[in-house]
Amino acid sequence: MTHLSYAPTTLAAVKNRDSQRSKVYEAETMVRVIFDRADERNLRTVEILGSAITLPIERKFASLDSIQGYVDAILELNWIRETWPHAGTVVHVRERSGAGASHYERDTHTIAVPMHRHNEAWALRELVVLHELAHHFQPEQSDTPSHGGEFVDRFVTLVGEIIGQEAGFLLRTTMLETGVKIG
Repeated sequence: MTHLSYAPTTLAAVKNRDSQRSKVYEAETMVRVIFDRADERNLRTVEILGSAITLPIERKFASLDSIQGYVDAILELNWIRETWPHAGTVVHVRERSGAGASHYERDTHTIAVPMHRHNEAWALRELVVLHELAHHFQPEQSDTPSHGGEFVDRFVTLVGEIIGQEAGFLLRTTMLETGVKIG
């Protein structure tokens, strides 16, 4: 006789489910590809859902130290501190072993960034760092999903205010087109 064990589903577990994680990553990947193609072809004007926009330059980083300096500068911005109280906490940047995705470690306030994947420094870029900072700005006691609507709103706000409104528009429309809920 086989016994199956299971964890009972609670309302908190259902509420906490990160159900749009894959859609968020899909949308973000599309935006990174659009920025990469604009850089490769030196064509900054793109058409998105009938709107012609000129993409700003997305910063790329050469080292963990340059990412750390960027993160420190963002955390010093007055509007960031006023919008997200948790912004006053120092964030550390470290190399992530392996070639996996970047991630944010809440317990140590650390962004872990892989230096290379397939001989590319794909994560050493502004969109990736802002994604991780959006995780940092989540309230400590929040029970919302990691990639839920509140996270996406923070991420889109950061991209629009720091990279540029056109980049924020591109990210927002791409998120909505892939079915991501914002806010």
